[in-house]
Amino acid sequence: MNYATAAELAAALRAGRISSVELLNRSIERIEKFDSQINAVVTRDFERARSSAAAADAALERGEQLPLLGMPVTVKDAFNVAGLPTTWGIPGTENAVAAQDAVVVRRLKAAGAIVIGKTNVAMHLADWQSSNPIFGTTNNPWDLARTPGGSSGGSAAALAAGYVPLEFGTDLGGSLRVPAHCCGVFAHKPSHGLVPMRGCAPPGTPELSVGGQIDLAVAGPMARSAVDLALALDIVAGPDDADAVAYRLALPPARQTALKAFRVLVLDEHPMVTTSKAVRASLRRVGDNLARIGCRVEHSSPLLPDLERVASLWSQLMWALITADMPGEAGIGHRDWIQADRARMGIAHRWRAFFEAWDVILCPVMPTPAFLHDHSDMETRRLRIDDREIPYKDQSAWSSIATLTGLPSTAMPIALSDEGLPIGMQIIGPRLEDRTPIAFAQAMEREFGGFVAPPAFGD
Repeated sequence: MNYATAAELAAALRAGRISSVELLNRSIERIEKFDSQINAVVTRDFERARSSAAAADAALERGEQLPLLGMPVTVKDAFNVAGLPTTWGIPGTENAVAAQDAVVVRRLKAAGAIVIGKTNVAMHLADWQSSNPIFGTTNNPWDLARTPGGSSGGSAAALAAGYVPLEFGTDLGGSLRVPAHCCGVFAHKPSHGLVPMRGCAPPGTPELSVGGQIDLAVAGPMARSAVDLALALDIVAGPDDADAVAYRLALPPARQTALKAFRVLVLDEHPMVTTSKAVRASLRRVGDNLARIGCRVEHSSPLLPDLERVASLWSQLMWALITADMPGEAGIGHRDWIQADRARMGIAHRWRAFFEAWDVILCPVMPTPAFLHDHSDMETRRLRIDDREIPYKDQSAWSSIATLTGLPSTAMPIALSDEGLPIGMQIIGPRLEDRTPIAFAQAMEREFGGFVAPPAFGD
């Protein structure tokens, strides 16, 4: 039961095989048993959750039907939850209590979910680790000496440790996909603009206006099954309040449902970053298995945009975004931003032509499995990949492929390394066709398997 999917638990709740109070108590007991080792759920709201669980059980007794009615979930610290602090790990924000829920949180609650706490992040959401001066360091359930990823590392660790079946995080430089890869879970980075970001802003800064979005950044679900990603995305996706006056979301269906029908490009090398033998070999095995069952699988295409140009533009636009609120930091001028954005539009046009010929791209999330904790200065930090060292920030190259032009990307586990660490891959699809990469992940999961529990935290 600790590792049941959200879909399985929702069915059990509706059938009366378990109550919301019982399910909540299981989550609380597991957090209290294990989180002194992992440090994932750093803000807890158990008493309000108990009241909500009792109310959910009464609603279930009345026959009410909501997709997540009575389901305990956690959310990343970056999201506002009314009555709880939103810190982003920044010292001095411990009492920055949110007055109202973020749109994502409001939609989860409207679907019947019970938010039992918030999970740890990198300070300012700015690392592929999850450590900050307020709450300390989150450890990976597969190896406590290693990162769970970041910045949604607490989210992925909570899923891998069996605390809750569903989580929500954010992604700007891989912050959904990287923790999923490191902890062996699933995550979906939606198409840019698909999920409202209102209520996800650093403490002390103005909240986005209704309908506003942050360049490059998205919010999305994390789970232990691709089925749950689809369930969660349907709950939170769609225009914010003001925009909903004019339009509704109508995502197209997945291009394919049978795994062998997908047209698949597999990439295991990037011109901007060395990638470990373990990660490349895992991707190659996936490609071989897909070809064996009848997929069209290739490893190169003349239609593929210049990945070096993609990474360079992402870095330029990312720097403009993160320096906007940093007095004294030299960002880029407006003219330079306009030119970079026009180049981005050209890349987006290339992707549209690419996805006329292909359904998905499979590629690494990161160049290595989860690395050892390293909290030295990020500017001088190095990452060892096999027998080489690279600058720590070069890891962003793989995540930039989907982020630059707002493509959807589903991360899923595909293997364990020789050290017994999870290895994940990205499934990148065409913009606003989010159901396609999620459907591919579902088909992969059915055919080859998906999440496995870390040995020290199994049922």
